[in-house]
Amino acid sequence: MIRLKNVYKTFDSQNVLNGLNLEIPAGQITAVIGPSGEGKSVLLKHMIGLLKPDSGEIEVDGESILNLRRSQLNRVREKFGMLFQNAALFDSMTVFENVAFPLREKTSLSRDEIAERVRSALEHVGLKNVNGKFPDEISGGMKKRVGLARALLLNPKIILFDEPTTGLDPIIRRAIHQLIKDTHEKFGFTAVIVSHEIPEIFDIAQNVAMLFQGRILQIGTSEEIRTTTHPAVKQFINGSLDGPIRLV
Repeated sequence: MIRLKNVYKTFDSQNVLNGLNLEIPAGQITAVIGPSGEGKSVLLKHMIGLLKPDSGEIEVDGESILNLRRSQLNRVREKFGMLFQNAALFDSMTVFENVAFPLREKTSLSRDEIAERVRSALEHVGLKNVNGKFPDEISGGMKKRVGLARALLLNPKIILFDEPTTGLDPIIRRAIHQLIKDTHEKFGFTAVIVSHEIPEIFDIAQNVAMLFQGRILQIGTSEEIRTTTHPAVKQFINGSLDGPIRLV
C-alpha cells in the first residue's frame, strides 16, 4: 500500500499539492484523473521519492520514505517500475538494449539469461522481431510496449503509469489499456495510472481518484466514480468543461 497524508508541495509560490490525502490499495489498479496541470505527474514522483514534499507523510508498505538515506530510498525504489509518458527509451540503444538495461545495471545475470528474460518480456507485450530496431524505427504504440516490458523485467511490486496512452490513436489506446489489464491480472502488481482517457479508464481500473486544486476530491470504485453525484467530479467525467469546475 502507498499512503500520502496531508501532503503539500509548492513550486515558485504555486501550490501544486495542497494537503493531499490518498491511499493506494495493494494489488489493484488505481487511476488518478483530473484536468491538465493539476499535479498528477508530480504526485507520481512523490510516490517513488523523486520529489520530496514541503510537509506531510508518504509511506510505502508502512514505511515512511521521507527521511531515508539514499541507499535506503534506493531499496524502496526497487519495489517500483515506471512507464513514463514518452516511454523514456534511450535513442542510441536498440529495443533489446533498452529492455536489457535494468538487468545489466542491477543484476549479475549472464548474457544468455538476460537475452532469455528480454525475449520473454517482449513476447509478453506482443513484440517479436524488433530486438535490433532503434526507437525512432518503431511506432508510438510499440514504444509504449517496449517501456512496459522494461518496467516489468525486475518483477516490481508497484508500477506507475504516467499517461501511458497519450498521443496514441483510439485503436492503439485500447490495445495498450487491455495490455495493462492483462499484465496486471497475470502478475498482480499494484498499479497507479495517471490518465485523461475518460471513460475508457473505468474499464481497467478498480479504483479511481480525482485530483483537483491539489487535493483528492473523491476516490472510489470505478462504478462509484462513474455514477458520482459530486458536482466537480461529475462535471469532469462528463466532459462539460465550458465553465469552471464547480466544487459544490
